Amino acid sequence: MVSAFFYGTLMHPEILKRVTGNDGSQLQMCPALLLDYTRHQVKNEDYPGILPYSQSRAMFDHDLNSEEKSVRGSLVTGLSDEDVRLLDVFEGDQYTRELVSVYPLGPLANIRDILPIEVKSLVPATPPSIPMLSELANPVEAATYVWCLPSSELRAQPWAFEEFVKLNAWKWIGAGSTDNKDYNEVDRRRAMEGIIKARS
Repeated sequence: MVSAFFYGTLMHPEILKRVTGNDGSQLQMCPALLLDYTRHQVKNEDYPGILPYSQSRAMFDHDLNSEEKSVRGSLVTGLSDEDVRLLDVFEGDQYTRELVSVYPLGPLANIRDILPIEVKSLVPATPPSIPMLSELANPVEAATYVWCLPSSELRAQPWAFEEFVKLNAWKWIGAGSTDNKDYNEVDRRRAMEGIIKARS
């Protein structure tokens, strides 16, 4: 089983289940922290990308503090190899999957037990300050998807999960997701039951 750190649309349990095509009953999730990375809005999209701060520093007119150069997201455990294959398809060629060390910020909970009303609390609008490094839980190795296209395709301003939930999540879950082009390729791959064919 694989652990992953999600920091964008896939922090929403319903979107994660939509991509993997199962009920997520084997998955557990908790808030987590990735240090020395920054999260940015992808231009003209609902979703973000992350970059190591060593690469994104030039996008800012000042040195960032520890809060600003940290990414709050979700640690998810229990992903199968098939789940990861579908996640790779969903993320596409804008990202590379890399191993990072993340710090859990709370206990793991089964994804089925996270009620829709609690989704917004996965990353509160005004979260508590980041603890001192010595006060953080032991880091966990997890896969995450790092932006690999030019940084000019990212906005300098941070992407916020609570704004996504409030303004754009309806396009990704339920009836609103029917025409969402971002699901097209992963749905096609799943329909072929793993048999990959070139597009005609």
